[in-house]
Order: sequence, then C-alpha cells, then structure tokens
Amino acid sequence: MRSFIISSALVGLATAAASPYAQCGGTNWSGDVVCESGYTCTVSNEYYSQCLPGTAASTTLATSTTKAAPSSTPTTGAAGKLKWLGINLSVAEFGTGEYPGVWGTHFYFPDDSAISTLLEQGYNIFRVAFSMERLVADKLTNTVAADYLKNLTATVDYITDNGAYAILDPEIITDVEGFGSFWTTVATAFKSNEKVIFDTNNEYHDMDQDLVLNLNQAAIDAIRGAGATSQYIFAEGNSWSGAHSWNTTNGNLAGLTDSADKLIYEMHQYLDSDNSGTSDVCVSTTIGAERVSGATAWLRENGKIGFLGEFAGGANSQCEAAVTGLLDHLEENSDVWEGALWWAAGPWWADYIYSFEPPSGTGYTYYNTLLKSYAP
Repeated sequence: MRSFIISSALVGLATAAASPYAQCGGTNWSGDVVCESGYTCTVSNEYYSQCLPGTAASTTLATSTTKAAPSSTPTTGAAGKLKWLGINLSVAEFGTGEYPGVWGTHFYFPDDSAISTLLEQGYNIFRVAFSMERLVADKLTNTVAADYLKNLTATVDYITDNGAYAILDPEIITDVEGFGSFWTTVATAFKSNEKVIFDTNNEYHDMDQDLVLNLNQAAIDAIRGAGATSQYIFAEGNSWSGAHSWNTTNGNLAGLTDSADKLIYEMHQYLDSDNSGTSDVCVSTTIGAERVSGATAWLRENGKIGFLGEFAGGANSQCEAAVTGLLDHLEENSDVWEGALWWAAGPWWADYIYSFEPPSGTGYTYYNTLLKSYAP
C-alpha cells in the first residue's frame, strides 16, 4: 500500500533512459533500467525501483484526520456526508537512506500554493508524511533536528491556519521504548494545535501482532502523557493497514485504550489485483466497496470509528466506478467511517498514476470533480 505506492510513484518512461522519478525496476518490470544522468535506480522493494537524485530515496506517507468516537455505535448503517475528505501530501519523507539529506535534493516540503488550491476545492484534511530519521537523527530518543521541525511545522500551520486538519505521518519502527520517546517529542511540539492529528505509524507490516498492539499503545500513552489531550490519534494496523484484511489480521487492536477517547482506526485500501496500489487497473467496478465491507463490520461490531487514510484508482472508467462505489459505501456507513484521503499529492510525483498534485497530476485532472462532490 502506501509504502508500495510510494514505490510505484512517478511512473514515467523515457525511450533511452528512465526519466527522473520514473520506475526503473521491480518484479516483472520490462521497461528501462537505466536512469537519466544525475539519477540512480534505487530499490524501494521487490516490486518497485525508482530513478531518484544521486543515490537517493524512497518515501513514506502520512495519516488522516478526525472526529471523536461516539460513546456507543449504532448497530445498523447510518448514511450521511463524511466528516473529512482530503489528500495525502508526500515529499518530506523522500530520500530514504540519505540522512539528514539535502533539502531540494533528497527531500522537500509540500507547496503552499498546491495546498491552497486543494483547500479551495473543498478538501479539509491533509496527511503530511515525514521522516522519523530526519526529525530525530540516529536514535528515536535524540533531540529534534530544528530546521526540519521548523519546515514541518510551517506546512502543518499553513494547513491548520486555513481551517483544515493536518495528520502527522511517520515511518515504521519496532522499538517500543524508543517509539514512546519519539512521540513524546513530536506531541510536545504540536500539543497546542488542536487541528493536528497524530498518526502513530505508517503501515506496520510483517510484524508480530502483539508488537503492533504495543507500539500503538506506546504512542497513544506518550502523546497523552506529553499533554496533547485534545487531538485525535489515528492507529494503524499490521499487513500494511489494509482494510481488506483488517477483520482477520488486526482484531487485537480493539483492545487499544485512549484516556482522551479520541482514537480512530486508520486503514488503507487500493483496488488493483494485489491491493498494493502499483497498478492503474482495478479488479472490477465493485471492488472498492467489497474490499472495505469486512472492515466496516469490524468497526461496528467493536464500537470503533475508522478512517480510510489511503485510497486511489487509475484514471479509467472501471476504476472510477470502483472509487465511486467505495466512497458511496463510506457515506452509507458514516456512523463508523469518518472520512478518507486520496494517495497522493506532492511536487515530486511527476506523472505518477495517482498524482493529485494540482494543476496537472493524473489523479487530480481525472478525479477532482468526483472527489470534491463527497467533501463535507
């Protein structure tokens, strides 16, 4: 999912050499494997390699926003408008392996002008991906890198000063104690901004299920312990936080506790054959609603609230029908679903199949009219 998707980003091809940020390798890849001068073919995972500056990077993304969970959940669906609809902003986490990295070369920050355009279209929540390793160098218990935090804060403030919510979305870690320390640091920096949402971690995967539970709980406890008691927290699950497998994989996460009672479960869902979001081909016109229906039942049975932190589909009629069905399902079950975020916008996504970067991103030009019709 998101990690896969980031991998699948910027899929542009050149005839002699792959263009900057284009795919250059991966399972069953048959296109160019050499990048243009100044770019290196960098492995993101077994499915995807990408042309990045120098020996650069891959990425990670960000999380979603919020509303307080009700004290009790209805036993039947409740149709209505979603509370939040927005876009993932991905670029500050680019440059994996290059720490602290060079601003403008290995990483960047979202453009205020692009955010402004998206705000004008009616989107009211944005998930800001950032790099743990860049914010706290070497160890999670270290102090923050002041310049990186300053730029991250400026992006968050721009979003929230304009009335929208900003989700802070870091990358994966397995150190429970260090994770708590990291979240104490981050929550302390943002505890006065009530429109900030804390996404515990992007897409846990291939991990012991008890560890996923313990990491989430450590983050929740640290955030509340730092004095951030008015903001929502988004907890993600194992198996890339996939909605399609949530009810069979992440059942123990129903045991998470939050002293502020503002915990929301963030899931991700793509519509291609392997749920990875690396293809613009959707399985069917109905696959969107089908893949989240089990998660919907889990949320209702456990009295929980969910948020779809990543979704996307290719720019074609079959995917458009699937995306429409997905959003219709969320609205029809808005008693347990608070909202959703498209993956993804960002100034370095070039001709990526889902790019929502205005004004010319493939996803933005094809889907903006549809998506904004679901905005609150």
